[in-house]
Amino acid sequence: MILQYASALLISDIHLTPSMPLTAQYFFDFCEKEGPKAEAVFILGDLFEYWVGDDTSTNSPFQQEVIRALAKLSAKTKTYYVHGNRDFLIGSGFLKKTGMTFLPDPSLIEIATEKYVVCHGDSLCTADVGYQVFRSLVRKPWIQKLFLSMPLSWRRSIANGLRSNSHTQYQRSASKSSTQNNMRTNVTLQACASVLKSQSVDKLIHGHTHLPAHHHEQLHEQTWQRWVLSDWDLDHPESTAPRASALSINSQGVRYIDLSKS
Repeated sequence: MILQYASALLISDIHLTPSMPLTAQYFFDFCEKEGPKAEAVFILGDLFEYWVGDDTSTNSPFQQEVIRALAKLSAKTKTYYVHGNRDFLIGSGFLKKTGMTFLPDPSLIEIATEKYVVCHGDSLCTADVGYQVFRSLVRKPWIQKLFLSMPLSWRRSIANGLRSNSHTQYQRSASKSSTQNNMRTNVTLQACASVLKSQSVDKLIHGHTHLPAHHHEQLHEQTWQRWVLSDWDLDHPESTAPRASALSINSQGVRYIDLSKS
């Protein structure tokens, strides 16, 4: 049965980590003030900068604070969570503590009588063949089970190594033309068309690319609208404009809400 709500707020790519306290505070404020105003909140992945297992939250005051904020939000409004590429190991233990409901990627939802496909967005970046191979590997249950059986210190070391490698690749790609880089790391028309056609809808919402915008797109005879969610970063204003937004959907339509100015 398709989820149906009169109003919703959608966010993604908050990348919560203790080293970004201002971003975290804005997220806590969102959970307390903005989130409860909608019938449902959808978090479309990358809630955390990285996640190496639900057992990490036991000894982390920061993660405990996040759990409390989400539990309060979930008690006031229905809250859904979709796995991202950085926190796909969030499991049933964390979801139970927060009161959030897991939502598969992709999923079909209905808000204010309009149907949308929602997903994190990394599965749509099909031009990045290397990443798609990596993604398919780490999503295998036996790989995840093996990883989660390792000592916590090992898991953190592996996660930090992957983050360091990702940063290096980002710096290398930045030296290439922006057009080349965007073609490889952005979603493809073919992937968007395919996921929308499979659900028989023409509206798509995702995060991951950190390129918030509303697109009208077409491939052959198929046309659709696509909304990209913003990432959140209030801690590095010297390198880029502070950003944190949510996508609001209700009977008045679809609009972005700039939370960085709240």
